[in-house]
Amino acid sequence: MKVLWAPWRFTYIKQLGEKEEDETCVLCKIIREKEEKDKENYVLYRGKYSYIVLNIYPYNTGHLMIVPYKHVPSITDLNDRELQEIFKLIKNSLNALKDAYNPDGFNIGANIGRDAGAGIHEHFHIHIVPRWRGDTNYMPIISDTKVISQALDDSYTLLQRALKKRLRKKKR
Repeated sequence: MKVLWAPWRFTYIKQLGEKEEDETCVLCKIIREKEEKDKENYVLYRGKYSYIVLNIYPYNTGHLMIVPYKHVPSITDLNDRELQEIFKLIKNSLNALKDAYNPDGFNIGANIGRDAGAGIHEHFHIHIVPRWRGDTNYMPIISDTKVISQALDDSYTLLQRALKKRLRKKKR
C-alpha cells in the first residue's frame, strides 16, 4: 500500500466531522472576521453581496471560490442582485487569473448538496480552477497524487494584485 503523508489535511477532515456538532460555517466565519484578517484567511476581495477567497485545499494553483455572504445551500436561494455580483466576480476572477498565471483554460462549477460532492454543502459557493495544457503529469497518473506548485501566500499576493488592477480599471 502506498502512503502519502499529508498531515495538513487532518485539520480539514476533523473540521468536517465537527460540523455536525458545531453549526459554525467556515465560509461565514471567514467573512465575519475583520478585514485586517483577510490575508490570513486568503480573502482576495469583498464585494457588497459576496467575496472572493483562495481555496485552502486547492485542486490547482490559483483555485478560487466566489462565496455569497448569505448562508444558503443553493444558487436558487439567491436574489438577482446577488447573482449579478457573483457573475461579475467570476468575470473579474477569470481576468485576474489570466493576468497572473496565463492558464490555458478554466473549470468553473458548484457542487450543490452533499451527494453532489460539496464539502461545505450548507453554504453555496462557486469554484474557479485554472487549468494548463499538460497539467496532468505522471504524479496523478502513476501515484494518484496532485502537486500544487505555489504556496497559498504567494498565490494570494499575486492574485490580489491582479484583482486590484482589474477592479481599478473598471472604476475609471
